[in-house]
Amino acid sequence: MTRVLVIDDDAAHADTIGEALERLGYEPQVVHSGAAGLKALAAAPVDVVLTDLRMAGVDGMQILSAARDRGDTEVIILTGHGSVQSAVAAMAAGATHYLTKPVNKDELEQVLARLVERLELKRRNSELEARLDERFGFDRIIGNSPPMQALYRTMRQVAPTDVTLLITGESGTGKELVAQAVHQNSRRRAQPLVTLNCAALPESLLESELFGHEKGAFTGATARKIGYIEYAEGGTLFLDEVGEMPLTTQVKLLRVLDQREVVRLGSTTPVPVDIRVLAATNKRLLEEVSEGRFRDDLYFRLKVVQLELPPLRERVVDIPPLVEACLIEFNERHGTSVGAVSPEIMRVLQAQPWPGNVRELRNVIENMVVTGAGEVLQLSDLPPGLSGGVPAPPVAEGGLSGLAGHTAKEVEREHIRATLELLDGHRKKAALMLGIGERTLFRKLKEYGLT
Repeated sequence: MTRVLVIDDDAAHADTIGEALERLGYEPQVVHSGAAGLKALAAAPVDVVLTDLRMAGVDGMQILSAARDRGDTEVIILTGHGSVQSAVAAMAAGATHYLTKPVNKDELEQVLARLVERLELKRRNSELEARLDERFGFDRIIGNSPPMQALYRTMRQVAPTDVTLLITGESGTGKELVAQAVHQNSRRRAQPLVTLNCAALPESLLESELFGHEKGAFTGATARKIGYIEYAEGGTLFLDEVGEMPLTTQVKLLRVLDQREVVRLGSTTPVPVDIRVLAATNKRLLEEVSEGRFRDDLYFRLKVVQLELPPLRERVVDIPPLVEACLIEFNERHGTSVGAVSPEIMRVLQAQPWPGNVRELRNVIENMVVTGAGEVLQLSDLPPGLSGGVPAPPVAEGGLSGLAGHTAKEVEREHIRATLELLDGHRKKAALMLGIGERTLFRKLKEYGLT
């Protein structure tokens, strides 16, 4: 149960809130002075504190300071209608929310429900911190190719900073994994990583989810709602598919980035926010800017540093370690015992164009792990729809026995010839299947007189 400490020197009001919290399923503790509140904070863990702002002796700001020192306690300020500015100052000092007295029970229920979600997210982050280091560390983003090594270097440089990042690349290249790794290696790692997919919501709902809204801001807004930006307070906001964000929403996001404050829908009062923003897109945003579908000022504000993820077809040397990692993961998930893939399958995988990139490769491997017939996956285990799913060619009739008495160069010439014949003369695919560069293949074609 969520533990809620209520601190208010108006005893009747405090007791009323306590009774309401108990009916809602919370575990309330009610005290009637700031001094008693400090003792309660020191005596036992508390998830949420609801404290009056103005109290004799120890006031709400002192309670806020003590709660913030704990690092894991959310604070809601209770204030009269004439002290809203003081409540805003408390928000700037670290309070999560404020409510005017007498407290509206429906609004309290909505606010606490949101805070419980935030607390649960924090708990999960804390409980999984060690596993996150393993799962989302830089070494989890697999690849030894030159473009991936360059990506790692930049990630290590920018992760400890608060710089805004634009993560670009085709669908399935691992943009969200990069965002997770950057957050997990930042100074904000103990705070939430809040992800919002901008393409998943209609414009009206997107603004409400992102910026929040006040009660009565629009039809159906029956209570104040905290948006994703405020949820991410102290942590990281990851805007996936940011290229799908409507222009009107882009204007408001730009203000958040420039002013470091958010204005909820239906309000004129700015709320200070301390967040880091990461954005990702599979679109070419410069083209979107030239077509008038994306604001140039927001583009340059997001692209302080750009992380460009290469497509899988441009880093085929990374496919073997990716396959190995997938086998380990899917064996654990499905209780299977596939140990490896055959060399013929690996050649096929490296010859694919992979329009879906790493995500598509993972799907193929999972399919084979689940449906495969043995501990070593063979060509017969390939999904039927896999484009170009062809076996590596034999180097001579009769298999290896047919090579007896031939020199190494004769064997290599026959292997290259058979590979090209199988692939209808496609040199790039042949080079991939043979495991050599295109220039090397071109030189050998001239050397062996092959066309």
